[in-house]
Amino acid sequence: MEDARIWNFESDLWTGGEDVYRERVSDDCVMALPATPYIFDGKAATKAVAGTPRWESVEFRNQRVERPQEGLIVIAYRAHAKRGEEEYHALCTSTLRRLSHEDWDVVQHSQIPLGVEVADPDLN
Repeated sequence: MEDARIWNFESDLWTGGEDVYRERVSDDCVMALPATPYIFDGKAATKAVAGTPRWESVEFRNQRVERPQEGLIVIAYRAHAKRGEEEYHALCTSTLRRLSHEDWDVVQHSQIPLGVEVADPDLN
């Protein structure tokens, strides 16, 4: 997958809805997100997206793309997402795997929010 397509793929996950997640996030994906329960599998992440407003736009900075082996892409970036007056900044990683020619899915994603305090689940 070419770099431009990678970033379009990732952007669609931020701004698209449940259908995009269902199509592009593997059921066996692992996600670490700054919301309860913090660690999600692909099915739980898709379910969570169904009940959340999507971001209207997202901008990526400090983008990195690594291809450690054939059919595996690891990306890292700084995200700046907006919806209305709300803004969100995070450091993110995603791992994409090729299922077949031109068919990819997400098997790992994590977000470290910037500028906000995330509750410690062990203290609640």
